[in-house]
Amino acid sequence: MTTTMAAATGTGTGTSTRRPRAPAEVTMPTRRRPGHTIVALHGALDIAAAPALREHLAGMLGHSPRHLTLDLGEVSFCDTSGLAVLIGTQRRATGLGITLRLTGLNPQVTKLLRITGLDHALTVNPAPHPTPLPSPTQTRTAA
Repeated sequence: MTTTMAAATGTGTGTSTRRPRAPAEVTMPTRRRPGHTIVALHGALDIAAAPALREHLAGMLGHSPRHLTLDLGEVSFCDTSGLAVLIGTQRRATGLGITLRLTGLNPQVTKLLRITGLDHALTVNPAPHPTPLPSPTQTRTAA
């Protein structure tokens, strides 16, 4: 199942006329496994996408089993509004007895979590899936 959330924004010019800008989109393909839901976020987690993202993730918590993983591997940008959604989702999940994990963070999101101290408040896994080990038939050459 894939959900696309769009948030249209406008620019204020000091008058009542607003010019529309392109909508911000965050797509959220979801995979369900026994006891576990994985939501892969794609796009910018910013002020334009935050309301729709918050609403969607709150709905996911209502239908999620004990573990919810947010795969941020395809997130292109995250600002403080996106962080607020992640923290709010963490709090709601904890209140419902659901474990929330973040995975697949790009360097920008990793740095943002680190400088805000949220890397200690959120459970962060380094990769969405473990990197496979080389097979025994593969040989390595020493450099």
